[in-house]
Amino acid sequence: MGKKGSIRRVYPGGNTYKGFYSYYNYILDQKSAKRIIVIKGGPGVGKSSFMKGLGEAMVEKGYDVEYHHCSSDNNSIDGVVFSQVGVALIDGTAPHVVDPKNPGAVDEIIHLGDYWDEDKMMKNKESIIKDNKEVGRLFRRAYGYLAAAKGAYDNISKNIKEATDYAKVNKIIGELANEIFDDLNYSDSLGKERHLFGSAVTPDGIKDYLETLIEPNEKVFVLKGEYNFGQSEIVEKIGKLAIDKGYNVEFFHNHFIPEKVDNIVIKDIKVAVTTSNKFDNGKNKVFNIDLCLNEELLKEREEEFKLDREKFEELMDLAIKNISRAKKIHDHMETYYIPNMDFEAIDFLRENTLERILYWVEEK
Repeated sequence: MGKKGSIRRVYPGGNTYKGFYSYYNYILDQKSAKRIIVIKGGPGVGKSSFMKGLGEAMVEKGYDVEYHHCSSDNNSIDGVVFSQVGVALIDGTAPHVVDPKNPGAVDEIIHLGDYWDEDKMMKNKESIIKDNKEVGRLFRRAYGYLAAAKGAYDNISKNIKEATDYAKVNKIIGELANEIFDDLNYSDSLGKERHLFGSAVTPDGIKDYLETLIEPNEKVFVLKGEYNFGQSEIVEKIGKLAIDKGYNVEFFHNHFIPEKVDNIVIKDIKVAVTTSNKFDNGKNKVFNIDLCLNEELLKEREEEFKLDREKFEELMDLAIKNISRAKKIHDHMETYYIPNMDFEAIDFLRENTLERILYWVEEK
């Protein structure tokens, strides 16, 4: 048996203070794609298992696989990408509705609803509608709590900004840029950017798979700070500078504030910049952002920080509890679908799809 392919794990969408936020457009670029297969169907019809099965088969055959996890069910996936082949499969159902952009030329649809017993499904109509309504209600509650948590977050952020010496921050940006780009020239064209979530607010709390995104052979720079404010601006500036120099950059956004960037990976030069303490391991270079803060002002407002943090954590916890409740209802809704599916036929379809993907490998 040959060498297995590598596995990366990301989140294409997230439960944020803005509600459900999607970076699904960045799963695979239409121009570079050989095929994008959009999978439709209800809960429990086997969309995630279908994609996982293909991913496992491709890894065994030596191809790299990128799993796109569902933020509302961490054990489920919403997409899988085989970048070496230029093929992606994406769950196209709500809340992240995806439809073909270039049907036939790039995209196609696989509808797993073709494999359910419609007569039996109709008997569960009222129960399915009831469960669906309750899932929607619980997510609205969760997003309400996340929006409220943003207020506490903003209070902390304002105090941190007032305490920040931006001359020191700019010095760190300069040092970091010199370390990364010192011997590198500008390219004739701009680099490409890709945006995804590196972490997510899930029914099990805040989860990430950063260890699958930042590879052992990459040079890693860690932006460390107790308050975890301000680092994202530095990360984003370094990412934009890399794009200006012609390098492709992956931006991994914050699970709570989707406009914030927590991590970047510049594969072309094997460099990563992160705000995660996971990588403060004694091997990687660390920049301590807390050294840019006015300690006196922070001490003066210590009680405010404590109160705002408590409120923030309380509201985040309430949001997670409601997302967890929604998942339980969603799991219950699956029980109306699972017994009424022809999974044997779906398995055959998956094997046929694998054969098509391997055919595209040969074409490439």
